[in-house]
Amino acid sequence: MDEALAPTAERGTRTAAAVDTAAPAGVDPVALRAWLADHRPDLLGADPLDGALTATLLAGGKSNLTYRIDGGARPMVLRRPPLGHVLRTAHDMGREFRIISALAGTDVPVPAAYVLVDDTDGTAGVGTDFYLMELVEGRILRTAADNAGFDPETLNGLGFRLVETLAALHELDPADVGLADFGRPDGYLARQVRRWGQQYDGSRSRDLPDLDRLLDRIANDIPETRFTSLLHGDFRLDNVLVAQDAGGRASVAAILDWEMATIGDSLADLGLLGLYWNLAEVGLGSPDLGLTAIDPAVGYPEFDELCARYAELRGIRLPSLSWYLAFAALKLAIILEGIHYRHEAGETLGPGFDGIGNLVAPLARYGLRALEEDA
Repeated sequence: MDEALAPTAERGTRTAAAVDTAAPAGVDPVALRAWLADHRPDLLGADPLDGALTATLLAGGKSNLTYRIDGGARPMVLRRPPLGHVLRTAHDMGREFRIISALAGTDVPVPAAYVLVDDTDGTAGVGTDFYLMELVEGRILRTAADNAGFDPETLNGLGFRLVETLAALHELDPADVGLADFGRPDGYLARQVRRWGQQYDGSRSRDLPDLDRLLDRIANDIPETRFTSLLHGDFRLDNVLVAQDAGGRASVAAILDWEMATIGDSLADLGLLGLYWNLAEVGLGSPDLGLTAIDPAVGYPEFDELCARYAELRGIRLPSLSWYLAFAALKLAIILEGIHYRHEAGETLGPGFDGIGNLVAPLARYGLRALEEDA
């Protein structure tokens, strides 16, 4: 979820920038090809000994790293944890791979999962757990410029299709897709608050009084869970690939970035979508803001409309989402503080990190305002 405020990228698309043949940090294409030749030659094409692989770090991923792999039977995407300051439970490649594998064939669109690799010995050229998946054709809408080519009616329909996809995920019975043990719904919110507090403690390097206040308020007023389901954990517009057919209709081609997926309170996903949908209201005074495609003035629905559609599809009545919006702001603030911590330690890859630390306090203030509105 942390790449939302980073520079525009084309993660997982077929329109990504030209491949850089120099091996980026985090993956050795020569060793990867040798490993695939031994273990998955089908991913290398008719002649697994012919040609070389190339790897490109796709900009935008500030948590788990995402690379495009070319030179095999088809373009692929490789996902691995970040290079430094890794919290093991926060970067579980096996969980990501398991859920996208389980969702294949459901109404929730995901890339095809190819192979999960334990590469702690480094023989596959990565040096940690990673997985390979399908590279899905589509566009990521992250900034206002990315709306080019879509008329207001199309953007309006896309917004509703996004929330319809979320409702479809939440309507799945985890047991029906082999994920009954994927999470512990009882006590989910309390565990989440503790986990994010611990993550914050692991990244503390400066005084952030508003974030401290928000964490205290959140921890002391945890709501009772009413609806339990599979959760994406980071569901927002720029974590999906958008396809457009010949008639101009836009659809959700694939949901990406399942690193926070689990079973828990459905409203946590909806609250996080709301935070990102209304990101302009956060009031960040930094030039790093403005990195959201969502603007009702160009056609996107209002978030209240999305909530109404979600409730209709699920046949439920939604309570106030104020706590969930504040919790989403807390999580994003803590993640961005972790990125700031890694950047200061020289442990980040790619551009776009210099202003990340400036976004933490405004997010904390937004979360506090959300709680006040429900007081």
